[in-house]
Amino acid sequence: MIVLQPVLEVTDPAGFTLWPVAGMEPYGFLPLSGALAPAEVGTAVMSVAAHNDVVAAADDHPSRPADPLGSFLHGLLTMDDLFASGGLRVMDTASGVTLLPGCCNGLEERRDWFDVLDGDGWASFGHDPSPLAERHGDAVRLTVDADRGDSPVIELTVGELRCLLTGAERDLTGFLALAAAWAIRQLPGHAAPVTSALARALLLRAPGPPCA
Repeated sequence: MIVLQPVLEVTDPAGFTLWPVAGMEPYGFLPLSGALAPAEVGTAVMSVAAHNDVVAAADDHPSRPADPLGSFLHGLLTMDDLFASGGLRVMDTASGVTLLPGCCNGLEERRDWFDVLDGDGWASFGHDPSPLAERHGDAVRLTVDADRGDSPVIELTVGELRCLLTGAERDLTGFLALAAAWAIRQLPGHAAPVTSALARALLLRAPGPPCA
């Protein structure tokens, strides 16, 4: 069985106190979906904010707030181009082979997978390792690390991959809805802009306000 999940690289939660987070291994991958526990959502939001906690110096850029919460969220809420480190994880449960996104790959780049199906027929997803997807007719070969001559591979059909990618979009949409509800509880003064920023980072449409 082939399992494909959108995953977010987790930043170090040690010492983080602005909201509850799950105790997870830093630089590991957290699968995003609508089934996360509240502390896992907190870890995801913390990680995306940390990924964007660099603001270029510019005269017309808003200055960083002095309060700890406003300061931590500043890059997430003010940067034009947002980054969510991670990508798509593919696991073959029969063989035990897993393809992980490489360094410098982001979830916002997941549309490159559709180049494999409908475009040039190949795409790469970061480095160290260097995962590669290639289409060969009606089949797709996923190479775990293209820099290795003996790299494990996963093979699936074009139709299977298309269905799996559709499922990944559902998972991300479910996560965003969960994060929006989480933000209302945990960050009431920043809920709308945080939700909007997460949507931009994930290339999704922000959910509307809850019904009265």
